[in-house]
Amino acid sequence: MPSSEPIRALVIGAGPAGLMAAEALAAAGLAPLITEQMPTPGRKLLMAGKSGLNLTKSESPEAFRAAFGPTLPAALATALADFPPNQIAAWAEALEQPLFTGSTGRVFPRAMKASPLLRAWLARLSASGATLRRRWRWTGQDGQIHQFDTPEGPRQIEAEVAVLAFGGASWARLGSDGAWAAAFPDAQRRAFAPANAALRIAWSDHMRPFFGQPVKAVALSAGTITSRGESVISAAGLEGGGVYALTPALRAGAPLSLDLFPDRSLDDIRARLQRRRQGDSLSTHLRRTLKLAPILRALLMEWGRPMPDDLAPLLKALPVPVAGLAPLDQAISSAGGLRFDALTPDLMLTDRPGTFAAGEMLDWEAPTGGYLLSACLATGQRAGRAAAAYALGGQSRPASQ
Repeated sequence: MPSSEPIRALVIGAGPAGLMAAEALAAAGLAPLITEQMPTPGRKLLMAGKSGLNLTKSESPEAFRAAFGPTLPAALATALADFPPNQIAAWAEALEQPLFTGSTGRVFPRAMKASPLLRAWLARLSASGATLRRRWRWTGQDGQIHQFDTPEGPRQIEAEVAVLAFGGASWARLGSDGAWAAAFPDAQRRAFAPANAALRIAWSDHMRPFFGQPVKAVALSAGTITSRGESVISAAGLEGGGVYALTPALRAGAPLSLDLFPDRSLDDIRARLQRRRQGDSLSTHLRRTLKLAPILRALLMEWGRPMPDDLAPLLKALPVPVAGLAPLDQAISSAGGLRFDALTPDLMLTDRPGTFAAGEMLDWEAPTGGYLLSACLATGQRAGRAAAAYALGGQSRPASQ
């Protein structure tokens, strides 16, 4: 191997978490070297921004934290509290990216795309002294020495501090392939699994006319999770935010049901169903008395046959025959990764002093809607600040700060 290049601060991975860690290091006077295995940085961020870059979610702190599940790791909770949605919005506006907040609280750049924000961010990092090296694939670590495969051949970097921001294991073509996990003991990581994943459903031919149509104003429930979000019927099954939020419960084997009338009681539905006109077919009866949309009538016929005499309970809890989740690489994000009990409260690996971790490579998950990106930015900032404190003071920042 070649001789090692000594530097003070290294960030591996140029996604949102890595770039935020680099910004925190640069703010502390430690101009970092950023390495990225792909030809260009922020590829998954750019892909997410194609349909409108949802930066964060404007809502109460309690609701925001609850989106991350009932067992929020303490280190993640602290990171989110240190960099809440209003500060994320201020950070983006400081990059001259005007924002707007939608009716559901989702916060977007007015440009909608990620590319203007990423360009401004990279320019500011460069001006602060940060350096980006592309097509540098991390291959391992020995103490403070990090090995890379590069276009110029194998290289070694000896860094006083390093922030690992490798990403998760979905969308491998964008750089998040999860290959880094093999360099860590099994006890330090949880196996990757799909998160925010589409559902696989074996449709009958009768559903073909509805492919591509949205399913609205319903509630989907699995385990303890209920989602009122919109989903879309695809040839493969159901996709969209309405079903993505249910992934944790579905991975655990919970059955899925669909409430076609989440704002109506069982008794109200029963009473309305008793007003059937003589000669009306069931489909006509449902349309007239309950105003049931064609796509929902189709789902009822697809999954509810043979129809029971008492139809109301079925309309409130229509079983959805899920054939499985979309494969890991097709999921929006991944669950699993580096366990929090392998880290200090400041996100430093307990067995690798001076090495910190951030972003999707950590073992957490959250629904879409601004939460994913918020947590990547927040953990990146916390890891970067802690790495700077370690380099400048010889120890990581106390967890209480």
